[in-house]
Amino acid sequence: MNFDAVKIGLVSVSDRASAGVYQDQGIPSLKTWLQTALLNPVEFVEILIPDEQAEIENALMKLADEHQCSLICTTGGTGPAKRDVTPEATLAVAHKEMPGFGEQMRQISLHFVPTAILSRQVAVIRGESLILNLPGQPKAIAETLEGLKDQEGNSLVKGIFAAVPYCIDLIGGPYMETRETVIQAFRPKSAIRKPAESKPVEGNAQ
Repeated sequence: MNFDAVKIGLVSVSDRASAGVYQDQGIPSLKTWLQTALLNPVEFVEILIPDEQAEIENALMKLADEHQCSLICTTGGTGPAKRDVTPEATLAVAHKEMPGFGEQMRQISLHFVPTAILSRQVAVIRGESLILNLPGQPKAIAETLEGLKDQEGNSLVKGIFAAVPYCIDLIGGPYMETRETVIQAFRPKSAIRKPAESKPVEGNAQ
């Protein structure tokens, strides 16, 4: 079976990681989870930048407008500290806000820490790109995307990625398919593509 090729932008926002003080963990964590969750061949475009609003805005616009990434995930810079400006940069480049993603991310995190209410993560659409602000910690990234499961692997709280493929459908992007052992994408029955309808894969995947 052929799966649509997907281009995903990954942006890690960190003063110290971008300065080489420590190794960035955000992009590797995002990349590993997405490669595990998606059946599609994926090309990643990666950017590591400091907590500067203008640089974040430029990175998001470049990924959306020039690279035409269907999905753009940021990590870091979403708290209340003075240097945390990722949400402001994301909203500044938005054509539409998608508040449900941020609401669900905080609900998931509240199962683990009361300080989840301090998170200001947002999600927006720019053109044909969905932009998601994700947490900075690798464990929290996986929990937010995947949701919560019991010891038998049954879903307790849906992760936000369950809604991502259908959102990408609605804004004109590729048909994203997931490994159900990781996360089950939800679509209305009328939006589920039959195997014969899959498009040929073009280009090289990384």
